[in-house]
Formats: sequence, structure tokens, C-alpha cells
Amino acid sequence: MARKKKILLVEDEVHLAKGLQFNLEKEGYEITLAEDGEKALDLWEKKEFDLVILDLMLPKMGGLDVARRIREANIRFPILMLTAKSTEIDRQQGLEAGADDYLTKPFHLPELLLRVKGILRRSEWYREPVHDQDMFHFEDMWINFGTGKAKGRDGEFYLTTKEVMVMKLLISHKNEVVSREDLLERVWGYDPQTETRTVDNFIAKLRKYFEQKPQKPKHIITIREKGYQFLP
Repeated sequence: MARKKKILLVEDEVHLAKGLQFNLEKEGYEITLAEDGEKALDLWEKKEFDLVILDLMLPKMGGLDVARRIREANIRFPILMLTAKSTEIDRQQGLEAGADDYLTKPFHLPELLLRVKGILRRSEWYREPVHDQDMFHFEDMWINFGTGKAKGRDGEFYLTTKEVMVMKLLISHKNEVVSREDLLERVWGYDPQTETRTVDNFIAKLRKYFEQKPQKPKHIITIREKGYQFLP
């Protein structure tokens, strides 16, 4: 019998936390609750989890700081951020702090379950051994798809696993158009009809890494109503 996937749910709204716990447990997940950021980090460091579902507004330590601390310790650990803040700046801050995905409140339960399933279905990407090969170079920049290490406009850094997956899919189809639906289905495991800004947010973040002028990109191009195109 397969081991239950273990999720750390960090949410200070008691009724919401209990409701999410009930529904996630119905789906077969093992849930541990934390009501503040400090407790969440303490639990994360002491126990083995497969995913953290993290509220942004938390007592003692905010969700952004918790995400950064987790990401510093484990570049590949999956984080799904929940928040009542819905502006583009808030989304960008969440992704920059290390979240793999971002869902705003109020949200529909089926969409949350779909996102959790999509992240965990690809958990092998987070466990996969790294290899010092499979390099791709463009201009004076490069990406190592095995380790996630990259060189962008501002020097060397590490991409998250989802960022690696998005770039690998775009680059493997360089000069071709990759639809938003393909990215959602192949990277996140979502139904292609799912309404989400996840892809758009990741593309915006990747442009900050690799474009001299992110607002006028020349490598990661938007093809209106069709998708995205990578031009080396």
C-alpha cells in the first residue's frame, strides 16, 4: 500500500483550516496543522512532508518569510501559497519568495484539490537526482536542467523545479509556440480549461531573470491568444 502523502497546512483561520483538513483527509492525505509561521517552520524542520500549503498572513512570522526559509533549506520543496491578497504585486512577491503555485481567497475547493494533486503527481521532480549535464546556453546565459542552476542577467542563481520545467518545455520547442494549456497540463498537471494566472506569473518571473528589458522581451515571447515562444 502506497504511503499517504503528508501535507503541512499553515493557516491561522481555525474554521478554514479545519475545513481544509477535513477535505484533504477525505482525498487520502495526511494533514498536520500549524497556526503560525514559527510553528510551521519548527514542524517542517522536524518532520517529513511532501507539500506545504501556506497562508500569507500569519502570526509571529509571515508566510513570505516562511517560504523563503524553506526555499533556502530546500530549493526543490513544493510550496502552495494561499492568500487573501490578490494583486499582481502580491502574486509576484509570493512566487519570488519561493512558492510553486499561488491561490487567492476565496477559492473553489475543487481547484485547490486539483492544484494539490498536480503538484504531488510531479513529486518525482522534487526527488530526482541531479546530473551535471543537459546544459543550454543562449547569449552569455545558461541553464543546467539537472541541477536547476542558471546564469541570468544578474549572475548565477538556482531556479525552482517548476521554473526549470517551464524553461525546459519552452526551450525543447524553441522557435515554436507552446500554448498556455500545454504548460498547465504538462508542468502543473491541471485541466487545460482551468482558469489560473499561474503560467503568466511564472513567465513574468522568468523574464526578470533572463531578459534585459522584461517589458520588451526578446527570448520569452508572448504570442497573443496562442501561448509563448522561446527565441534563443
